[in-house]
Amino acid sequence: MQVGKTRKTHAGAQKALKDYAGKRNFGRTPEPKGWEVRGEGREFVVQKHAARRMHYDLRLEMDGVLKSWAVTRGPSLTAGEKRLAVHTEDHPIEYLDFEGNIPKGEYGGG
Repeated sequence: MQVGKTRKTHAGAQKALKDYAGKRNFGRTPEPKGWEVRGEGREFVVQKHAARRMHYDLRLEMDGVLKSWAVTRGPSLTAGEKRLAVHTEDHPIEYLDFEGNIPKGEYGGG
């Protein structure tokens, strides 16, 4: 938890995280379960994700969860060049600080 941030249970966020939780076996993956959320709505993260294929995930904090997109070809350094971002399921706020290996065979694993 970051200094100065408070965490609280957010019923709307728990409903939004149903798809996320349904795709994961928390007994096998170190990913956060998402029981607590922040309500600030001002943070974001870009994560390098080495799954079946290496790509980046963009996550923006909104409504107590991280709205998430997979940027399949990575960010571009060329102004005006467009890259596809595929919307994925909402992720818990704890993903702002998550770093770890998702086992092969698990959703998002590689």
